[in-house]
Amino acid sequence: MYSLKYKVTTSTCDSEGRLKLYSALQMMQDCSEMWIDSEPGVKQYFAEQNMAQLLASRQVEVIRVPEYKEELTVTSTVYGMKPMFGFRNTFIYDAEGKPCYRTWSMGAFVDKENGKLKRVDDATIASMTLEPQLEMNYKDRRIILPKEGGETLDPIRVLRADIDYNKHLNNANYIRIAMELLPEDFEVKGLRVEYRVPAKLGDQLIPTMYQIDGGIIVSLSIGSEVSTIIEFKLD
Repeated sequence: MYSLKYKVTTSTCDSEGRLKLYSALQMMQDCSEMWIDSEPGVKQYFAEQNMAQLLASRQVEVIRVPEYKEELTVTSTVYGMKPMFGFRNTFIYDAEGKPCYRTWSMGAFVDKENGKLKRVDDATIASMTLEPQLEMNYKDRRIILPKEGGETLDPIRVLRADIDYNKHLNNANYIRIAMELLPEDFEVKGLRVEYRVPAKLGDQLIPTMYQIDGGIIVSLSIGSEVSTIIEFKLD
């Protein structure tokens, strides 16, 4: 397990003084990335093999949105590991230890040089400390796009400020971009995101919006290829 302490500050709040979902996702992502420091054997193996773990999918349940100056604890635990994929829970808890956000995610292990999937050896997998899978409503990581009814909107350019150290559009920024397309009164209670093709600096993301029962799906494409799909739910 790896944990980080946070406080809801001005820069992480929306206009109503509540934690932005984008900011919560950044907290989750940071904790997930730092988790490897709790597993020195895995960290050494990834460094020697020039490997990285890239987020492939994430599901988020919003239980309660924290407010300005609240103290939060983010924890990240791995509950499953296969040769090319890892599975983790990342939860955000309030000062009383009650969950505000529950998430699970799948990461893909890749070669940093060519970006292709790369296997982790059995000895490294066996050395891992696996934690119990935490309770939440687990849904399929795959998001099926409706066959018709999508509304295509103006392209959005990927900017320098959107890029992280992997030279890709940062994971949380896909959500930030898509949320700007939602109606102002849309309060996200559930979220699934499927990352397919990473966007890079200067790419044009073409959004297509689909109305679904109890929510909205936003597909972000690069040319004819789907980059990322985000499902936003009202319940």
